[in-house]
Amino acid sequence: MYKQFLISIFLFLLMSPAIAQKKTLDYFIDQALSNSPLLLDYQNQVLSNKIDSEKILATYKPQVAGTSVNTYAPVIKGYGYDNAITNGAGVNALVGVNKKFVGQKNLQTRFEGVNLLSQGIENTAKISVQELKRTLIAQYITTYGDLQQLNFSKTIHSLLAKEDTVLRKLTGSNVYRQADYLTFLVTLQQQELTVKQNTIQFQNDYATLNYLSGIVDTTTVELEEPDIKIQALPQPENSVFFHQYTLDSLKLRNDRANLDYSYKPTVSAFADAGYNSSLAYTPYKNFGTSFGFSLNIPIYDGRQRKLQYQKLDLSEQTRQHYKEFFTKQYSQQVLQLMQQLKGTQELIDQINYQIKYSEGLIQVNTRLLVTGDVRIADLIIALNNYLNARNLLTQNTVSRLQIINQINYWNR
Repeated sequence: MYKQFLISIFLFLLMSPAIAQKKTLDYFIDQALSNSPLLLDYQNQVLSNKIDSEKILATYKPQVAGTSVNTYAPVIKGYGYDNAITNGAGVNALVGVNKKFVGQKNLQTRFEGVNLLSQGIENTAKISVQELKRTLIAQYITTYGDLQQLNFSKTIHSLLAKEDTVLRKLTGSNVYRQADYLTFLVTLQQQELTVKQNTIQFQNDYATLNYLSGIVDTTTVELEEPDIKIQALPQPENSVFFHQYTLDSLKLRNDRANLDYSYKPTVSAFADAGYNSSLAYTPYKNFGTSFGFSLNIPIYDGRQRKLQYQKLDLSEQTRQHYKEFFTKQYSQQVLQLMQQLKGTQELIDQINYQIKYSEGLIQVNTRLLVTGDVRIADLIIALNNYLNARNLLTQNTVSRLQIINQINYWNR
């Protein structure tokens, strides 16, 4: 009887309960990425920047505008505006064209500024994807660990419930004392509470998993074991986390170039054509045109240009310090995570050894229990030690997966 009890526990360790529907980690990741409003916002910002590039180009194309100014200044009984100033009346209807001239390098610098802004947004989006995946994978691992604890506690409770009927009969036949049976009954009741507690924990964490994925669903299903392995980390200079500092450097350089171009001479040409008349003399002949150009040469701005250079230099110093500090943090964090992973794996190996020892102890107790040479309390102690070891193994297995998830966060 007790050998069958032990064999059932071992079989549980090799196979999980069969549930028709299962969901994978990739399913939740795909849902989270497609439902994220932040990622959609970044995509739209990049598209908006492309429109800004077209607006820059449109700004330097000829600008055409139509204007019309019509006035009448009456003089009544000698009272009114001076006719020498107002001409009495005026009719103006013109079409004007204005165009700014800019060098190709200047224009390319402006385009480069918008392009760098888009690259920064795209890089930020990649980092956000990594953060979203890390958060979601961490929650999936936690929820999967809850499910393993729940399934294991259910199996143990089911087996203990079956043995309860047998032990009650043996106690009634005075094979075991009433106190021994009550000890077993308390263990069974504790296992019932454990099942309820594990159920609540799994449901709450599963709901959080749906929430992070943007899924509206109150049902819970079986989760497949997450296939998480350490991925190769790129060289720091190729990482998206370091690429942002490179983009910041290029942006500062672009800002400096734009500042230089803003102090170069600018030329604009203009022309208009239409009707412009005071209606005082041959108004039917007042159709015409005019054209010209304007030149703007910066001479002195009160040292504003030099002050702007100083601000850009300070921004570059700040960027350098942030990059150096992040480099140190990056190396330290990766080394620390690797050390934690090694320690956790060593602990898992020790727990597995303890589980084998606990299994052997249960085998001995079950053989002696048949002959009445061991107390039920001794078997319960051995069983509790085994359960504690199994729970500890699940916790550290989850911890190991969480550490790998933290390491893989830096793999892009």
